[in-house]
Amino acid sequence: MDSAEYERKIAARFTTFDQDGNGYISREDFSTAAVALLSEFGATARSEKGQALYIGAEAFWQGMAGIADRDGDQRITKPEFVGGAVKRLRDNPARFAEIARPFLDAVIAVADGDGDGSVSPQEVERALKALGVPADIASAAGGSLDTDGDGRVTEEEIVAAFAAYFTVPE
Repeated sequence: MDSAEYERKIAARFTTFDQDGNGYISREDFSTAAVALLSEFGATARSEKGQALYIGAEAFWQGMAGIADRDGDQRITKPEFVGGAVKRLRDNPARFAEIARPFLDAVIAVADGDGDGSVSPQEVERALKALGVPADIASAAGGSLDTDGDGRVTEEEIVAAFAAYFTVPE
């Protein structure tokens, strides 16, 4: 795949992070995502899981800003997002996974209804819908993330899929 095609696909992923649709990614988008997830799963911000989610969201924001916020204005524009992915992540999707891991771990903890450390495909679907993913895509993703077919989606399955989706073309 040539660079132009890669950049086009990465640009399409920008809207996933721009929760409020204002044309840039900011710390507030990560807070909005945390609020939506806590609401969906009935957790409070002051609970241990809620606090972990906010801490994970902040860590994710800081990591992403460090990669992409080239002008230091605490906002990541689409060109900055694409440039950061092309220059810093295209050949190293594991780096993006490590930036996202604290947030993803906290999302799993919030969504994990039975407390076994993994989530069901249905819980993945609920989380994705809460984050604004269309229902049909959320449903398909929930099932496809269970790569070993055991009915559970583990942290490793989620982190690997997340990194691949946001850094490697389809």
